[in-house]
Amino acid sequence: MSAEATNPGAPSRRRGRPRIDLRRLGRAALLGPVSRDRLPDAIGHVAEAHRAHHPDADLAVLRRAYVLAESSHRGQMRKSGEPYITHPLAVTLILAELGAETTTLTASLLHDTVEDTEVTLDQVREQFGEEVCFLVDGVTKLEKVDYGAAAEPETFRKMLVATGNDVRVMSIKLADRLHNMRTLGVMRPEKQARIAKVTRDVLIPLAERLGVQALKTELEDLVFAILHPEEYEHTRALIAADAATADPLAVISEEVTTVLRDAGINAEVLIRPRHFVSVHRVRIKRGELRPTDFGRLLVLVGEDADCYAVLGELHTCFTPVVSEFKDFIATPKFNLYQSLHTAVASPDGSVAEVLIRTHQMHKVAEAGVVALGNPYAPLDPAASAASAEPAEDGERADPTRPGWLSRLLDWQESAPDPDTFWTTLRADLAQDREITVFRSDGSMLGLPAGSSCVDAAYAQYGEAAHACIGARVNGRLATLSTVLIDGDTVQLLLAQDAASGPSPDWLDHARTPGARIAITGWLTAHPEGAAVPAAAPRPPVAEAAAGDAVRPAGAHAVVDLPNATVRLAGCCTPVPPDAVTGFAVRGGAVTVHRARCAAVDRMRAVGREPVAVSWRTTGEVRVTLVAEAFGRPHLLADLTEAIAGAGAAVVSATVEPPSEQRVRHTYTLQLPDSAGLPALMRTMRDVPGVYDVSRAQHPATA
Repeated sequence: MSAEATNPGAPSRRRGRPRIDLRRLGRAALLGPVSRDRLPDAIGHVAEAHRAHHPDADLAVLRRAYVLAESSHRGQMRKSGEPYITHPLAVTLILAELGAETTTLTASLLHDTVEDTEVTLDQVREQFGEEVCFLVDGVTKLEKVDYGAAAEPETFRKMLVATGNDVRVMSIKLADRLHNMRTLGVMRPEKQARIAKVTRDVLIPLAERLGVQALKTELEDLVFAILHPEEYEHTRALIAADAATADPLAVISEEVTTVLRDAGINAEVLIRPRHFVSVHRVRIKRGELRPTDFGRLLVLVGEDADCYAVLGELHTCFTPVVSEFKDFIATPKFNLYQSLHTAVASPDGSVAEVLIRTHQMHKVAEAGVVALGNPYAPLDPAASAASAEPAEDGERADPTRPGWLSRLLDWQESAPDPDTFWTTLRADLAQDREITVFRSDGSMLGLPAGSSCVDAAYAQYGEAAHACIGARVNGRLATLSTVLIDGDTVQLLLAQDAASGPSPDWLDHARTPGARIAITGWLTAHPEGAAVPAAAPRPPVAEAAAGDAVRPAGAHAVVDLPNATVRLAGCCTPVPPDAVTGFAVRGGAVTVHRARCAAVDRMRAVGREPVAVSWRTTGEVRVTLVAEAFGRPHLLADLTEAIAGAGAAVVSATVEPPSEQRVRHTYTLQLPDSAGLPALMRTMRDVPGVYDVSRAQHPATA
């Protein structure tokens, strides 16, 4: 089934598999089961579609599943007037055309039996095994009698949890919703609108995230027709009018085919009509549709390298539209999608969008996780028994579970209220792009696009992120509100004080549901607030001078200028064994700077001649250090204790007012020997909350 040729009532430029004839199937279904030696006529379509993807499939289990489904649903009718068995048959055909394997099709035939008939899960398990039973249970709705208004959100919660263990659960649900949407015309308009909105807000985003474009695009068109009938009719008229004219893409397709054939590239070039919503979006984007905007060219090749070879030929022989180029092969989308996108202009000025992919990429682009077959079947048959064992946490190991689904399963546990879950689920699914950031240990963290350091903290640490006091992004200090981009490296810094907690301001920066639910829960449980990290009070000691500090006579610096008074510059506070230089100032004094001090460059720029400086034998030295930290209680006491433990004496200290939970401490210290300075700085950096310690760099005058 094509992802872009499933428009309801749309004229098509190519032939496809005829849609299932529900009335004929209904008549066949009423005949009941047949003898054991042949397949029931009613599932002939399913068998044909299934064998097209799986030639060696054993159809006996499908026959048994059909017999049980037909007998259990016998006498039940749909609102449209067909026998009810036509619905599971149609759902199964949809999945068969996508390439689903036999287990999924078996469960699809039985997906409504437990919900709507006397068949029990135990019977399904006994006749078809644990795997089919799990899939059927996963898509079985919860009873409104038991859950009331919460039945729908809780059913989706149950289904998503089951999908976390087996993605085939959601494949069946999506096909089920597609067939229901196709036959929704018999419902009251208000019920049509309600179902269409849930489909738009929940099912379509799930289809997109699972990469099942063939289902997603038709669902979009069906929802479009119900919720926006006027725009739908206008788009339908545009497509119908275009279908009556010559297709300009046919000419470009022939040109592309010739170019690739001459280049020796074995490729299949197809014209791929856009579906209704796609045409509507292009019209909104461009304002006026071009003749080539009703479709795109699809080039299918055998190998990944051939994709880039095709791209090179197209960009060589046609004029490329550079702004339209996207490489989703080197950087696949988070829903498994891979393809090269480009646009080229032919000599007559017609612009055609082109998709380039391998046959396997195309299969995955259409069917997403369905194209993976049974993702739980071991590659090595000898490992079958081991693969059936549950993981340590009770869940089945799922190689297809994407990061967004893991995050969803995590935060839903913290949202016991059905209304909160339902609202949060819709908001979460509305975020349709992902980024990957790296932790300091090199491991990766998947987040929705637009996530901040707050989101990264809760994604990595869970509720322990309540104590987060800051972050380093790409090695530099960053506020928790910093928005992350793809490829950033993030190091989260946590306070050691258990009293630390999130600020209400964090909700302004949290985008992920997990972060928002955790923050809201903590704030609700602590209405008085946390012991907010703040700067320690300014100590009652004298402030260190920001300018040149006159050192004692034995200041260890010797200048090559007789009888000169030596001053160590306060802007860079040089100590042995720093590389230093000096400059003569008024009053016969020489100010000594570290060689890399910014003041040295300014002195040289105005033509001041440097004076050679050397160090005497080391002894006591005085140095000014700046500690950058995240504010927390007792920080000043801990730093002072660390300094004293390193054998240094505090001459003076200042604490600047905190800004965004960050605080700066400046200490002038007396050390017994300059050799202990590196160890002292390391000791200060080890104090919890301190992220950097550096030598003072005050603005200096000439």
